Amino acid sequence: MDRGGAFLQLQIRQIIVAAIEDGRLPLGMRMPSSRDLAAVLKVARNTVVIAYEQLVDQNFLVSRQRSGYFVAGLSKKAASPRPKPSEAVSRDDQNWSARYAVRPSVHRNISKPADWQAQPYPFIFGQFDPSLFPTNDWRESARAALSVPEINNWARDLIDGDDPALIEQLQLQVLPRRGIHARSDEIMMTIGAQHALYLIATLFINGQTRVGIEEPGYPDARNIFRMLTPDVAALRSDVHGLLPDENFTSCALAYVTASHQCPTASVMSLQRRLELLQAAKAGDVVLVEDDYEGELMPESATLPPLKSLDRDDNVLYVGSLSKTLAPGLRLGYVVAPAPVIRELRALRRLMLRHPPLNNQRVAALFIGLGHYRSHLTQVGRVLLERAKILDRLLPIHLPDSTFSRGPGSTNYWVVCPEGTDTTPLAQAALAEGVVIEPGAVFSMDENVSRHCFRLGFSSIRTDRIEAGIEKLGSVVAKYLGRQPCSTLAGLTSVQQSPSAR
Repeated sequence: MDRGGAFLQLQIRQIIVAAIEDGRLPLGMRMPSSRDLAAVLKVARNTVVIAYEQLVDQNFLVSRQRSGYFVAGLSKKAASPRPKPSEAVSRDDQNWSARYAVRPSVHRNISKPADWQAQPYPFIFGQFDPSLFPTNDWRESARAALSVPEINNWARDLIDGDDPALIEQLQLQVLPRRGIHARSDEIMMTIGAQHALYLIATLFINGQTRVGIEEPGYPDARNIFRMLTPDVAALRSDVHGLLPDENFTSCALAYVTASHQCPTASVMSLQRRLELLQAAKAGDVVLVEDDYEGELMPESATLPPLKSLDRDDNVLYVGSLSKTLAPGLRLGYVVAPAPVIRELRALRRLMLRHPPLNNQRVAALFIGLGHYRSHLTQVGRVLLERAKILDRLLPIHLPDSTFSRGPGSTNYWVVCPEGTDTTPLAQAALAEGVVIEPGAVFSMDENVSRHCFRLGFSSIRTDRIEAGIEKLGSVVAKYLGRQPCSTLAGLTSVQQSPSAR
């Protein structure tokens, strides 16, 4: 049993139900007494009694006076034992591969250790930090969504529609914070921002479409585009952001992370945003703006997203509630011209109709009750404190590297000396309990950013940052010390980049 997981009595019920369903507890079998089972499981006797009574109510067990509890349920033939993995019949990979239309598994993806939450120093970007989740406020919203009137609202099938209450809250409280004002027919919910990108790509890209993506850039977006067209162009940037050059204007669609570039965390200047919009209009380029972090950590005057500056209906805006609350929530949205939303809804209907309405209603209540605004304030304060700690520690413990982090971003892009390979470096750090993200995966040519890594701080507790950076610094120093002398020759301590100050 997992004593750190769900309630113990729930786990007991789940174990017994599973054993009944697969035949390990046959019909009519007497269950251990509550006292005996409690002693074996080392739990309170009342915990077992509650579990047994619940199973009686559900007709899995029957209680017989002065005799105990017995397995109940419909009589059925003896259950066939589950086949062992070695007994499973399956075609080999070579046989299947000839049948695939696409091979998404061959793409390079961001990978994280499955047990990263168990590591003491998880410098992971954009993942769940239990200490920051508004548990009580979310629980209140979830309970409100379980009232009979609310269940009548979300239990029905809206075909290709969304919860009107959530759309309204996006219009009233979420989008205006980013300077965006949209009608209800210009907004559509998705199962996370990545689902939104997939829908947009499917709608706009065919085998001949030229698509641009920042280099380095978001690997999942790149992989989505490459499944649909071979013509994916790497778009260049300078200190002001994405360059609106001929390479950019030759694209039919371009993916942009203007507010916080993925993964370098740089912020596109206002002038460059205006230039990019002008170039997109002149070249008939559809801009897909992924505003994945939004105003999670307001640190200075926030520049307006491209969508709020767009006067030509040329920007398709992708946002997410998952980054501000929890990735597992899987709620994102698209803001686009009404004709585009109409087609996206028709496409989404063919895939999954609409995201679960119970989740949408809980989110709508969470925002409408004022919890969203107070949550952003609290999270922003904590993240800013973490950023200041890292601003101080990184130059001390990683003196051979440079760092960039635009205002409001929750990650640093760390550039190590040329010749460094951050993939084995990340493995060495993991052995010390430190989790970082190697940079090679973010570039189309993995050699371009092989010596870089992303360092997030939204998932690590504040009180663990200093010890984690000290360990990371020791790992990096040891790694660099193993490099050939020619690699280390002439290296000097590099000052912290201005954007990280």
